[in-house]
Amino acid sequence: MEEFESGGRPMEGVSTSTAGFLGLAERGAIEGLPELVTNFGDFQRKFGSYLSENAFGDYRFLAYAVEHFFINGGSRCFVMRVAPPDAKTSSNFTDKDQPVLAISAKNPGIWGDKIRIIAIPASKAKTPIFEVIDGAHYKVKNNAGFFPGDVIAFDDGEYLQYRTVLKSQDNEITLSGALEGDVVDKAMLPSRTMTTCDFTLQVFYEGDSEIYEKVSLNPAAPNFVEKRVAKSNLINIKVNLPADTEDSTPIEIISGEEGKDAHWIYLFGGSDGSVASLSAADFLGEDRGPGKRTGIQAFIDNDVVSLMAVPGVVDPNVQLGLVAHCENLTSRFAVLDIPRDKKKVSDVESHRNIFDSHYAALYHPWLQVFDPLDKRNIYIPPSGSVVGIYARSDNTRGVHKAPANEVVRACVGLDCQYNKGEQDILNPKGVNLIRFFPGQGIRVWGARTCSSNSLWRYVNVRRLFVFVEQSIKNGSSWVVFEPNDEALWARVSRTIYSFLMGVWRSGALMGTTQDEAFFIKCDRSTMSQDDIDNGRLICVIGIAPVKPAEFVIFRITQKTRDSE
Repeated sequence: MEEFESGGRPMEGVSTSTAGFLGLAERGAIEGLPELVTNFGDFQRKFGSYLSENAFGDYRFLAYAVEHFFINGGSRCFVMRVAPPDAKTSSNFTDKDQPVLAISAKNPGIWGDKIRIIAIPASKAKTPIFEVIDGAHYKVKNNAGFFPGDVIAFDDGEYLQYRTVLKSQDNEITLSGALEGDVVDKAMLPSRTMTTCDFTLQVFYEGDSEIYEKVSLNPAAPNFVEKRVAKSNLINIKVNLPADTEDSTPIEIISGEEGKDAHWIYLFGGSDGSVASLSAADFLGEDRGPGKRTGIQAFIDNDVVSLMAVPGVVDPNVQLGLVAHCENLTSRFAVLDIPRDKKKVSDVESHRNIFDSHYAALYHPWLQVFDPLDKRNIYIPPSGSVVGIYARSDNTRGVHKAPANEVVRACVGLDCQYNKGEQDILNPKGVNLIRFFPGQGIRVWGARTCSSNSLWRYVNVRRLFVFVEQSIKNGSSWVVFEPNDEALWARVSRTIYSFLMGVWRSGALMGTTQDEAFFIKCDRSTMSQDDIDNGRLICVIGIAPVKPAEFVIFRITQKTRDSE
């Protein structure tokens, strides 16, 4: 019995509802990979809560946007924090002072001043001495957990002696000096024992805590405190050991005080910085290489996000940078806000005219929602809610459904009411208005991109093509390095055919038959011999997307006897 593959492989559609958000937050990493967030509580644990209007002004809307993304139907998003250049990180030291444990908050912000740390004595290993081999060389019951460089304490029941481990192997330990008195104890329950001098570090921040048990100041030990704390979400730590630590416990070394049993450490000097120091460059970010990218550039390393927003940031430089990012990747779509103070039709048009892209859409006006921080209603940019509506529409109807005529949840009002006449002016120009309808609530009333190309006029058409393109790209990776012959072309065609049949049956494509909905060509009519010789497999695919009914027209005539 032998197995082999002959038919097409199943192709799974990619996600279209995963969002990417960028903006100012109370805390969180400002470089590296964007963080996955699956609910607003998750966002608060990783990035903090709402920001004050007095301190952050128009740059404070990230938390509100993420919250309303989930309220309006979003299920997961990736978030990247931006911080003002003059933001400072809390620490327990200054430039002139370097303590043994130099501790700083994980990232900038005044939040770090709330961190509290306590060091408590602990021990990772304990053993009695069975035999004095020679001087400071001892035979012990078990040398596991004793490493060269560890400080040990020998307790004979009356007082403690401290030494440093020079060598530990095969149940034998060599110390920096011989222990005084009778040290051998072979009793079943020994009273004279040798223990390592370690400590437990506990880190507290508001309701969060981290515990690092039995860590050491010994760089050669596996439980070295720098290694163990490297995974912390709250602090960074650097050990600066003094020259002579042989006769001191870790707590005494850390605190600089003899006989101390525990030591508290407090951080200070954190700052959120000033919004006046922010510029478009902070949001656009820098490409410092893998794992070190900032701003919008950080999303280059993410292959999952399909929707992007920088809530409330209406600087044309930032918005154009976001649009360029989406156009370059061709796998994501930007949702843009219009400045809140632009309410006149001419002012809205002036901002709209900056863009010409079928990878972006503009929404206006701003939404009135309840602010849990100030306990009053405020106005927030619509992008967060709209991205949530995109996700809701995708999950309930499909990406082919225009994300319009959908209720905006948790919205009690609009910053500006637009009428039908203004709608008729702005909608054809690519501005999607959010309007109030008596008895129907507040709804998104537009699904246009910012493109001047009529082929890409609608948001759902652009996003449908992104969905199909990315699904085929991801689902056909098995084709690479296969023999480029007729058998492969047939398998590729069958694979894509099965996928597009599912897309058509879901109502995403026009046509009463599959031939009207799509076509696939993968043969010598799409490839020359030169293409084949150079390893290129070329497949031509055509799909007929459904387009939304923006204007519903009923023609009514008067019925007479003659018209019967």
